[in-house]
Amino acid sequence: MDADGAFLGDAITLGLQSTSEALFRAVARLIRVELTATPSVIGRNAVESIQSGLVYGSAGRIDRLTQLLKEELGPGCKVIATGGLAETVSRYCGSIDAIDPSLTLYGLRVIYDRVRGKGR
Repeated sequence: MDADGAFLGDAITLGLQSTSEALFRAVARLIRVELTATPSVIGRNAVESIQSGLVYGSAGRIDRLTQLLKEELGPGCKVIATGGLAETVSRYCGSIDAIDPSLTLYGLRVIYDRVRGKGR
């Protein structure tokens, strides 16, 4: 948002859950794992390797995307992680300013209220 509260735009990418689902669908022999970080980025077995790639890979994607957005918008923009797994990934990101797991739902409610209000 700008100083007047106008929406400037955003970037949308897959979240941790969606990324893991896509990986498991694409590679039939991979086992499903708990979406949690490993003690080391280097996985010592198949489970840790998958977990590491998913969690640390997501954190890296977020940090790089955030870096590019801040280059366009300026350093004053704030980054808010949202979604059910926001806390899982955010602790490994250097670019997250705040976590609000319900922000997306709040936004959908605002849209619903606006649409419903216009329909009357």
